[in-house]
Amino acid sequence: MLRFICLFLLYAGAIAELPCTVMPGKLKQLDAGNGEVYGVADDETIYFLHSNQWAQIEGRLTHVTVGPAGVWGVNKDNYIYRLKNYNWIEVSGLLKQIDAGGDIFISGANADDDIYCVNQDPNTFPANSLPYVHIEGKLKHYACGPLGCWGINSDNEIYYRNHVTPSSCKGTAWSKVEGSLIMVEVGTDGSVFGVNSEGSVYKRDGISPKNPRGTSWTQIDVFNSFKYVSYDAGFLWLISDNGRIFKCEYPESMLPNLL
Repeated sequence: MLRFICLFLLYAGAIAELPCTVMPGKLKQLDAGNGEVYGVADDETIYFLHSNQWAQIEGRLTHVTVGPAGVWGVNKDNYIYRLKNYNWIEVSGLLKQIDAGGDIFISGANADDDIYCVNQDPNTFPANSLPYVHIEGKLKHYACGPLGCWGINSDNEIYYRNHVTPSSCKGTAWSKVEGSLIMVEVGTDGSVFGVNSEGSVYKRDGISPKNPRGTSWTQIDVFNSFKYVSYDAGFLWLISDNGRIFKCEYPESMLPNLL
């Protein structure tokens, strides 16, 4: 593995040095949550991180997620699966993108950019009858965390869903957030990161329980172009345009204040 230092140039002018590692292999999408990391490759093979190496899991998926609600994924036909004892169990519904980062609930978008979620712990429901809740609006990417949910529409506009709770994953209303991103991910701790159409990575600043939408975006300059970002347990995970995987240590001082 190649060890190097990424210089992060912040809008405020401060420069921090983050130690990063180029991981073996290539992926097209990954998700980090609850101390675990899962990903899928271009050929739809599925992997999870074990002892700092990628271990393959049986099956084929185009998108995978891990979080408080467990490990879930969707395949090229938009069928939905959840992982139980390292076996994929098909569940009801159709989604192109799914997220397990909510407060023990799942959410996602289907092929028509319609948005859905499942209240409470979806693992307690029968696989063939998940009680999906439809959320008004259209999004191509929807991700949730302990302080709410974030989404990106087909025009790369950013939205925050207000008053989302485990018993009411639908929330109450949308708030448009300044900026433009192609995808957004929410960490288990509430931190929010995204990537724009030019491959630049951004972090949302000022997030707290009193201000869950935060205050502004800070660009993270890692001298590369990226297509995916995820964060968990002190590490920022990035996938470059050519599929290379970067694991960067992220200082606690830069995490959101959830107190």
